[in-house]
Amino acid sequence: MLSSVLVANRGEIAVRVIRTARRLGLRTIAVYSDADRDALFVRLADEAHRIGPAPASESYLRIDAILDVARSAGAQCIHPGYGFLSERAAFARACADAGIVFVGPPAEAIEAMGLKDAAKALVQKAGVPVVPGYHGARQEPDFLRQKAYEIGYPVLIKAVAGGGGKGMRRVDKVADFDAALASAQREAQGAFGDPRVLVEKYVLAPRHVEIQVFADAHGNVVHLNERDCSLQRRHQKVIEEAPAPGMTADVREAMGRAAVEAARAVGYVGAGTVEFIADGREGLRADRFWFMEMNTRLQVEHPVTEAITGLDLVELQLRVASGEALPFGQEDVPLMGHAVEARLYAEDPERGFLPSTGRLFALSFPEGEDVRVDAGVEAGDQVTPFYDPMIAKIIARGETRGEALDALSRALGETVVAGPRTNAAFLRRLVDAAAFREGAFDTGFIDGNLEALGAVPQERDPAAVAAGALSLVSADLAAAREAARSALREGASPWLAEDGFQLMGERRTTLPLLVDGERLDAHVTFDADGPAVEIPGATLGMGEPEATLVEAEGDVLVLREGRQTRVALFDPASVDLEHLDAGGLVKAPMHGKVVALFVSAGERVEKGQRLAVVEAMKMEHPLTAPIAGTVGEIAAGPGDQVAEGARILVIEAEEG
Repeated sequence: MLSSVLVANRGEIAVRVIRTARRLGLRTIAVYSDADRDALFVRLADEAHRIGPAPASESYLRIDAILDVARSAGAQCIHPGYGFLSERAAFARACADAGIVFVGPPAEAIEAMGLKDAAKALVQKAGVPVVPGYHGARQEPDFLRQKAYEIGYPVLIKAVAGGGGKGMRRVDKVADFDAALASAQREAQGAFGDPRVLVEKYVLAPRHVEIQVFADAHGNVVHLNERDCSLQRRHQKVIEEAPAPGMTADVREAMGRAAVEAARAVGYVGAGTVEFIADGREGLRADRFWFMEMNTRLQVEHPVTEAITGLDLVELQLRVASGEALPFGQEDVPLMGHAVEARLYAEDPERGFLPSTGRLFALSFPEGEDVRVDAGVEAGDQVTPFYDPMIAKIIARGETRGEALDALSRALGETVVAGPRTNAAFLRRLVDAAAFREGAFDTGFIDGNLEALGAVPQERDPAAVAAGALSLVSADLAAAREAARSALREGASPWLAEDGFQLMGERRTTLPLLVDGERLDAHVTFDADGPAVEIPGATLGMGEPEATLVEAEGDVLVLREGRQTRVALFDPASVDLEHLDAGGLVKAPMHGKVVALFVSAGERVEKGQRLAVVEAMKMEHPLTAPIAGTVGEIAAGPGDQVAEGARILVIEAEEG
């Protein structure tokens, strides 16, 4: 067994690798950017070294800096995790040239599978079925548009390099092709440094089923059963489970055989995943699935495979990298019960799943034999705008699919996150959705059920607002009482607002609030039982709140039924008087970078017209005109980093 490992990654996967490596007795070495100086994985490692500023291009994507640390720290091997450099053949080759073991496949295998067009041609020769489409080298927009027409809409534009849903767009009609192509190419260039794309037929009612493969350097290749990853949004996986609902022994055998052949075709070593798209209209069939791509690394969703096999895939990776043979054959691979994983993200489903950043004022997860949590952060840590917004993976296991889903639903309901908004409530609704429970779903299920899943703007929760207001009043009274005690000690004669009286009626005052950034007045009354708060739709007295309250830098975060409401005292000095009546003000919806600006000052625009694109956490978010008018002030341009709520530009309304 190797004696030391450098983890060339961050967050949850770095924590995951470090914990297994330490259990095996390896010395663990972390590398970190300035944004991660105090991160959990840095604290867990035996030693940690800075490699650059926050942007990944200046830190986690710097092969030279990582190898310099590996040499100086005496690392025998490097584990790349997933994302960043994990599928860069140049990195695997540089490790080999430096005499350091790369915990992954050979560079040649990464190259063979790294470009989707070449990979499809390769596996097709090995007898693996592929999706119809154009996988060639030509990239002229007119040519690709013609190929899309020949393939027949709907089509899928996909980045040739990389994965994770980046550089991928579904197009349903020719009028939308050019804009979708430009967006996909821009995102692919930013994520992978390669703008090339391919165009494929979009399979109707698609199921995304993938096979976990494992190979050693002695010629042994096995598969560890399948995972279903069909619940996706923007081609990003949301819920994963194993085994796949509706999977039969003959389809599993056919898919497994195809995956093993694909791995053998490139001389694969280590953990990998072969992804297939299946036509789910008639259930899973042995003649209705096609190869999509091979991910030459550990997958985010690997814990569900661990749960149904009892294997530690990171341990297997390290043992194979040490030269050991796989300790089992295909016939020895277990399949025990059912497991489901949910990805808990710092994002706001009610605002189009916009990334949400900031300090985690509270964070707690459920415990139990049927639940596992893989997290990369703790309470007090920051969710930054520089990297993927995943907070944790929550995995539940049961003897049956129903038991596993019930356990996951309970776990999501007991999860507490305060600070950044999260998709916890959305995930629970998804897990509890009747059609999903019945197995009637495909990759379009989430987009087709956004309203039912709560992923649309919701009405304000009056009970949560009242609870937050009552908390602020109580805190203010407590502070006043302490001030009064101090005054008494100094000989003064204080009195409190709650001790006052009125000649007629109840004691009553108005409390000006900001609720999630919007003005609202609450009315506070005082009686013998203490203060009570009244707002439209709710009245709340002391001892009544049925919510979790978290103090956040003077504000109150109210967690109720999976939603978060931020309640603060209104400060008149914070009003932006300059743009008070600017109905055409366009602001950044989150922390990020402006990557495209499509208009110039003085240009006339229509309501809903695309104005700019802001990139955050590796995803693009278009900004559109809130009104028709003329572009006035432009406050930010391409390349500028902007904070949430920052002014990007102003549309001056047309007179009349």
